[in-house]
This record gives sequence, structure tokens and C-alpha cells, in this order.
Amino acid sequence: MGYRFVEFPIYNVLQAGSFVIFGNLTLEQWGRVVSIISSLFASVIIFLLLKKYVGESVAFFGMAFYLFLPYNIYFGRVILPEPMMVATLLGGIYFFDNWISDKNFSRSMRDPASAGQFSLAVLFTAMAILLKPYALFFILPYVVLAFNYQGIGFIKKWQLWFFAFLALSPFALWRIWMSQYPEGIPDNKWLFNAGNIRFSGAFFYWIFADRVGRLITGYFGIALFILGFLRRFDKTTIFFLSFVVSSLLYLTVIAKGNVNHDYYQTLIIPSIVFFMALGVDFLLKQGGKLFPKTVGYSVIIVCCVFSFMFGWYFIRDFFNINNPSIVEAGKAADKLLPKDAKVIAPYAGDSAFLYQTNRKGWPDWTLTVSEMINLGATHLVVANPTDSDQKLKNDFKIIGETPQYIIFDIRKGP
Repeated sequence: MGYRFVEFPIYNVLQAGSFVIFGNLTLEQWGRVVSIISSLFASVIIFLLLKKYVGESVAFFGMAFYLFLPYNIYFGRVILPEPMMVATLLGGIYFFDNWISDKNFSRSMRDPASAGQFSLAVLFTAMAILLKPYALFFILPYVVLAFNYQGIGFIKKWQLWFFAFLALSPFALWRIWMSQYPEGIPDNKWLFNAGNIRFSGAFFYWIFADRVGRLITGYFGIALFILGFLRRFDKTTIFFLSFVVSSLLYLTVIAKGNVNHDYYQTLIIPSIVFFMALGVDFLLKQGGKLFPKTVGYSVIIVCCVFSFMFGWYFIRDFFNINNPSIVEAGKAADKLLPKDAKVIAPYAGDSAFLYQTNRKGWPDWTLTVSEMINLGATHLVVANPTDSDQKLKNDFKIIGETPQYIIFDIRKGP
């Protein structure tokens, strides 16, 4: 297996770089540290945005929802670039907000403080897009901020066009570079609408009922989310609403990807917690007006407690290793095979099994045996062997075998 061109490897460089420089944790642990720091940074930005536009008490709720929703506890520490992408996107929006709202915006390039906000906005936005181009769906909050502070004339502001150019150029250059190696770019067309899943019953069930309703908000959090839309409609509401609209566009366009992968919804978590926090704001401000204050407090407590309880109930199994055989087979392969072995570790194209072997190779059969050998394949590692796998004993030499796995040398006969 050669180079795999997907997102620009910012996350990977930080993970591997920390491992090489400090080395007191494993590579996997450093990956989690990078994700955890990213999640903490994102929670601070959520707090700052809510504090600026709504209030400090509501900001604490938004920060708490982001940090303690069980879904985000799990996916906020995964070895994936998603937590960092969300953090850099929120950072880009926050610093863009500071820059665009500056009274010295018209001469911001000459004002050191304003130029600093501009530079940070460009840096974080560019990083978010490089990490995952899905960040482009969230251009709407930038547009809303520009309109709120500069009016319809924002379209004519050269500073904004300069910002867009600088933020998008690194991604454009990366795409040009990776296009030289099409064999390293995995197929991604299926992510959009494979099987015509978009707007089908299954689409609405898996995205909104199962993921948002059950897994992310634990059912009860939905009540706070909906109440957030009852808040007074003003520029602040429109700003936060732009996150929801962007999330809906993302879910709709990348329909199949979001149905298949629960971690894809990491990108919409800020939108959800913003409106859960606004729901709390509605209950606090309307207490004593539309209903007694005790009712508002009670609803907040009940929704928060049961949202966390049910959320944990549904997410707790994610912490389990559901296929321990691939771990056992990987450890055996790492022990028995030479370091330069090229391994075929079939796992429906998922590289998780191959990763366990600590060897280079392929996550599935891509060609015939002879063709794979010509490409350099030396060994085959099979987890949970089936009857058809057992028949391979007639063709290849067995290096190791237990009921959980079989390791073959495909260059040699039995």
C-alpha cells in the first residue's frame, strides 16, 4: 500500500511529530492527545461566541454541552482529523468575527491588532479546509457575519476577497499536487448519494432519528434544541441559524457518507449545542413570563440529566473492541512476520486490521494472488477464518494458526 491522498496531513504531522519529539506516549496516545486538545479549544470558542452574542451563563451551557455530550466525549478523542477540523473551523469563524466587527476594518491591514485577527482567521480557516474540505459547507456563517457588520456592500470589500483567496489557495494547491497521483486517491463518489439514499425514509431515520435524536442528544436534548428556535429573531439568531443551515446542506449533499459513518456528524455538533444553549436561554428568560421560573429550571434539569444518561447508554458500547480477533491476529503477525513483510489483511477494505499487523500492505484483495505477489505481497493474515479461508491451507504455507486467525506465506506452498 502506497501513499493515500485524502486530507492534508496536518493532524498526522502533529501526532507523529509529538511522538518523535517527546516519545513518552505511544503514537496512538499522541493521536488522542491532539484530538482532546482540539476539542477543548473548540469548546472555548463555543463559549466565547455565545458569551459575545448571548451571555455568559448561556455560554457555560454551550461549552458544557460540547464537552460532556457522550457522543462528543467519544468522538472528541478519536484518532481522526475531525475534532481538529471542527476546532480550526470554529477558530476561523471566531477570529473572522473579531476582524470583521473591528471599527478599524477599513484600514485593518495597517492596524497591527486587526491584522493579527485577520491572519489568525486566514490560518485557521485554511487549516480547516485542508483537514477536511467539508468545512466549505460552513462558508455561510462567514457570509452572515460580513453582512451583519458591513451590510450588502460587503461584496465590494477587497479585504474579504483577499481573505477568501488566502484561505482557499492552500487547498487548491494541495488538490493540484495530489491529482498527480490518482492511484492514491480513494473513490469518493459514493459519499454523495450512492443507492439514491438522499431524502429516502432510511436517510431521515438514520440521520435525524437515530444519530441526532438518539445517539447525539439522547432524545431529551432535542427539546432544548427545538426551544432554541423560539428565541427572539434577530441578527444573533441568524448568525447561529447559519450553522444549522450549513449543517443541513452538509448532511444533504454528503448523504451516503453521513448515513454510513456516525463520525461524519462530528461537524454538526457545534450547530446542535448552539441551539441547545439557546434553548436554555429561552427557558431562563421566559421564566416568570410565559411560565413559572420553577418550570423553566425543571425542564432544563430534566433535559440535561436525561440527555446525558441516555446519550451515555447508547454510546458506551462504542468504547468496546467489537472484533478482538483482529487485535489478536495483528499481534501474532507482528511477532511472527519479518519487519519488511508486505501483508494482505482482508477486512472489507477497512485498514483497521492492517494497522494491527504493524506492517505495510493491503486491506483487501485487489488483484489475483499472482498479481499481488508481483506487487510485493508476501503474507496473508485472516481473522475469524471461514470455511473458504480454511481451503487456503491447500495452497499456502501456514505460519501461525489459532481458532481466531490464520497467517499464510503466500509465496510458498503447503
